[in-house]
Amino acid sequence: MSRSQGGPRLVVEAAGLGYSADRMICVGLDVAIPDGEITVIVGPNACGKSTLLRALARLLKPHTGQVLLDGRSISAYGAKELARQVGLLPQTSIAPDGITVADLVGRGRFPHQSLLHQWSSADDAAVRSAMERTSVTELAARGVDELSGGQRQRVWVAMALAQQTPVLLLDEPTTFLDIAHQVEVLELCRELNQAEGKTIVAVLHDLNQACRYADHIIAMKDGAIVAQGRPADVITAEVVEAVFGLKCLIIDDPVTGTPLTVPLVGVHRK
Repeated sequence: MSRSQGGPRLVVEAAGLGYSADRMICVGLDVAIPDGEITVIVGPNACGKSTLLRALARLLKPHTGQVLLDGRSISAYGAKELARQVGLLPQTSIAPDGITVADLVGRGRFPHQSLLHQWSSADDAAVRSAMERTSVTELAARGVDELSGGQRQRVWVAMALAQQTPVLLLDEPTTFLDIAHQVEVLELCRELNQAEGKTIVAVLHDLNQACRYADHIIAMKDGAIVAQGRPADVITAEVVEAVFGLKCLIIDDPVTGTPLTVPLVGVHRK
């Protein structure tokens, strides 16, 4: 589906995804990411969530099918051209030895640099804003390798924000964060979506957080999509049991009215 037909910007068509031809994780996968919304991918470990996200970021080339951005194969984009459109926070990130927080966040501006466009006041402003939004400004001069896991995670989020892309992919962005910082990062995602219209795709493990913050949920199991749509349509007792093997009760979140998953006592995972 091309953009000229009014379809979503980011589309996966009949994709076979895996890390070798004899180790396929997803086969015939079709996904259309809604523009200007927060999409959350959920599912058990090793079900293909991160594999799908890596394909959307062009870190994994489909063995069959294709990933399209604006109706054009994502493989046809130049590296900087793609990086100005799609930002990624991977599941695990390794910073160069000795790099400071400010310098790492500044690397998010690399796609915007060229011989004709060197570092500018706009780049300074983007880095400053990203650090303020993730509450890492006071860490600017510290080495990334000196930080706690939670602090490092917020720095990586800041680098992704500094990239200023219309599409942002986040693989488990709340990893290593305490509950307060988890909510802070997810609230930031909502702000970026609502105030700036960013299309955000995130992998999350917490179903209740997914329901609170997602406009669209994709539930996966064994490399396939079991259900997708609005949280109230996807996170049902039947789907949760089918995907996670967990019997539960779904009630309304008393704060947001979104689905709230309550595991039933005495029932273990299959």
